[in-house]
Amino acid sequence: MSITIEKILAASSVTARGQPTQLSTDPKGERIAYASGKSIFVRSIDNPSDSKQYTGHTTQTTVAKFSPSGFYIASGDVSGSVRVWDSIEAVNTKGEYHIISGRINDIAWDGDSQRIIAVGDGRERFGHAITADSGNSVGEVSGHSKVINAVAIRPLRPIRAATVSDDMAMCFLHGAPFKFNSKSTGLHKGFVLGTAFSPDGNTLVTVGADKRIQLYDGKTGEPTKSIGEGEHTGSIFAISWSKDSKKFVTASADQTVKLWDVESGKATQTWRFGGEGGVSVPDQQVGVVWPHGRSDGLIISLSLGGDLNYLVEGNPNPIRVVQGHNKSITALGVGSDGKGQTLWTGSFDGRVCNWDVTSGVGTVVDGQSHTNQVTEFTSSIGRAYSVGWDDTLRIVDESANTFAGETQKLSAQPKGVASADGRVYVATVDGVEIYVKDQLAGKFDIPDSQPTSIAAQGSQVAVGLSNNAVRLYKVDSGNKLTQSHEAKNSTAQISALAFSKDGSLLAAGNTAGKIYAYKTGGLEVATDRWSAHTGRVTSIAWNEAGTHAVSGALDTNMFVWSLAKPGSRVKALNAHKDGVNGVAWVDGGKKVASTGGDAAIKIWNVADLQ
Repeated sequence: MSITIEKILAASSVTARGQPTQLSTDPKGERIAYASGKSIFVRSIDNPSDSKQYTGHTTQTTVAKFSPSGFYIASGDVSGSVRVWDSIEAVNTKGEYHIISGRINDIAWDGDSQRIIAVGDGRERFGHAITADSGNSVGEVSGHSKVINAVAIRPLRPIRAATVSDDMAMCFLHGAPFKFNSKSTGLHKGFVLGTAFSPDGNTLVTVGADKRIQLYDGKTGEPTKSIGEGEHTGSIFAISWSKDSKKFVTASADQTVKLWDVESGKATQTWRFGGEGGVSVPDQQVGVVWPHGRSDGLIISLSLGGDLNYLVEGNPNPIRVVQGHNKSITALGVGSDGKGQTLWTGSFDGRVCNWDVTSGVGTVVDGQSHTNQVTEFTSSIGRAYSVGWDDTLRIVDESANTFAGETQKLSAQPKGVASADGRVYVATVDGVEIYVKDQLAGKFDIPDSQPTSIAAQGSQVAVGLSNNAVRLYKVDSGNKLTQSHEAKNSTAQISALAFSKDGSLLAAGNTAGKIYAYKTGGLEVATDRWSAHTGRVTSIAWNEAGTHAVSGALDTNMFVWSLAKPGSRVKALNAHKDGVNGVAWVDGGKKVASTGGDAAIKIWNVADLQ
């Protein structure tokens, strides 16, 4: 047996309100890099489901920047570390350098791909200039009295650099080695959030929360003119130049991206997001990049909600929107058709997405979503059901990809949901609620213990309990549950349950990481040797034949188990940073999908099952 990664469906970029989010593209205009969670994702622009994930950071990442050569990426995190690594495979780290004592806000490379300036929030300094290969100091970043938000280095010689800060000033540095030269104050009347040199090195531009766009001479740092008075009506977060240095784009909290002509100082096109007139906070534009090296003039902007919008000059609408999760994915479900071509995912913030396994495209489900963590999914005949910590059962119409009908309020916090034979069972901390045709048809209280998980198959319902027991119930035509068997050999609380497709086997995982497989006839143990996890088992799924099961746990690992040979298992270690939260068989049982705390979905090829 073997398991190999086939593709990573990347997480969306993590954004913060009122703060710019840095995007970066390689010099050929083929890939985009951004920070999400504790990872950096490098994605193909034309085929976003083709991506690499760099997991070298140990804390939340904040920024990633391609070197001008395209071979390396420098990324920063909230602890003040910068890591330089190879951009092709996203595995080999060239160096790790501790720059400041706080969050890294931005990183800039010089034109030779040799030097880096990293800036952010520190105690004794707000940034530093180093060599990329050894971390040796090549000057200092000084002149600011508050946190530095962005940095830019002139791509040609003589080398110049500019830093902008919450102290409303722009500091101009001469290099290399970099040293303070001049400071422009009094121009911006608010936090300065973004800055960029034009590719020909003649112009520097700064943008900020005062909606001002200020131009400077690229060699001397002298202010020249201010443009766009009254155009943007919200903070301007980001700016990016076109390759010919004649135009640039800005992204703003007023939900627009504007394209500017430098000569005339006029905005030549505006893209507005979130409909006309209405205020929609998730549609604030917090990042923008104009990839060089492309012939189609593509511009990519980032919404506060995490969506990447593909814009082309002359077209008023985005030609493509790349969606996904940017918070930990807490639940994974498979489409109801049984082919394993669609996946449902729900995240910590209540967002629900639908994924096509083959193309790797994710779409956010329309309508009133959960307001809190999604706990579990189940699906039956064209509908997907989700329960969440907002104590509701919500129903998704699979064909329309929208939340349908009424939201069912639950009597207590849900621990899981399962469906079989037209009934939907919700395990709450009090007992089991039974829904038929999306209406509450019965309620079954379990007084002696709290349910922790649930599974259903045919007329059988299995409930895992906090007193370490697994109980098997039979449901009758009057939607009443009667207990048939109980198994008590687990030494810890039951955290995950799964029936095989024919209902003859039941797998139960507990919080200690051990999995028991039972025969459902009388809950006799089929095997108790599936014990390699070291943390809580979060999800189990059987293959079609009922010969193998896959499991994921908080220990970040995923295992594929064999019933015939319990000792021979295949492992995917560190499958997801911060824990695996969901696993499922997809694509007719040839592949496995997994998801977890890194907000990404991974599709694995499983071969030679024994």
